[in-house]
Amino acid sequence: MEMEKIARWTFVAVVIIAIVMGIVVGSMADVTTAHIYDSRVIDANAYVTLILLILGIVVGFISVTSKEVTPFLVAAIALVVVGTSTVWSPLSMKSQLNLLYYWATYIVSFIAAFAAPAAVIIAIRSLLTLEKAQ
Repeated sequence: MEMEKIARWTFVAVVIIAIVMGIVVGSMADVTTAHIYDSRVIDANAYVTLILLILGIVVGFISVTSKEVTPFLVAAIALVVVGTSTVWSPLSMKSQLNLLYYWATYIVSFIAAFAAPAAVIIAIRSLLTLEKAQ
């Protein structure tokens, strides 16, 4: 029971980190003259994504119980689809909304970067469990 509580708080903490870093990197992209092509934005994006990928792997191994597999995988699929879509593009066409565009894009992509490796690990664990049951 204690491990579930730790895993749940870890998941919440990582989502909060993804949101905060999405705001930070999005703000960096908005104030630079080269926007997303500035080397500082690219570096920050790469480091945050790497950290979130590693945390996603850790959470994938420790957090999801067998009854939470399906809801987690559905949510992860939705996050990855939205994270890779261009749904936020209309916001970038109005200069007053550029900051909102960058925030939304980076927040969702960081959450997807965290959820994707966790989903892969959980899906593999689920398949192995199904294989053992047969």
